[in-house]
Amino acid sequence: MTTESANVKPKKRIEVVAAAIFNGTEVLAAQRGEGMSLAGMWEFPGGKIEPGETPREALVRELEEELLCQAKVGEHVDTTDYEYDFGIVSLTTFLCTLTESSPIATEHAEIRWVPVLELPLLEWAPADIPAVHRLVELLAP
Repeated sequence: MTTESANVKPKKRIEVVAAAIFNGTEVLAAQRGEGMSLAGMWEFPGGKIEPGETPREALVRELEEELLCQAKVGEHVDTTDYEYDFGIVSLTTFLCTLTESSPIATEHAEIRWVPVLELPLLEWAPADIPAVHRLVELLAP
């Protein structure tokens, strides 16, 4: 082992959940705002899992905080590990449906309902891309 490799710290692992909120033919996509890492890229809304939370509990909380809406968390879509410069994101995506109120962007530059077959046309954050492809497989007409 060289001195250089001995001084390399392992990257921080960040456990994150995301909601693929669908309304039959469309899925909600959220564009990351200025000042956020990966600004301008699209993602499924969600956020970090807090200590003591299950992934589903974290997702319900994040949707209430981020989009001021309530959703039912359904089927697991995909779990992806992606190494960014700031750490390794482990992203678990679930299918969700709205139960109350319409989503309102509070942290994102834009939110948009996107037809399932058009999802791959957006510039997605790298960790979200496997879930995008899986959703097209699951939901495409």
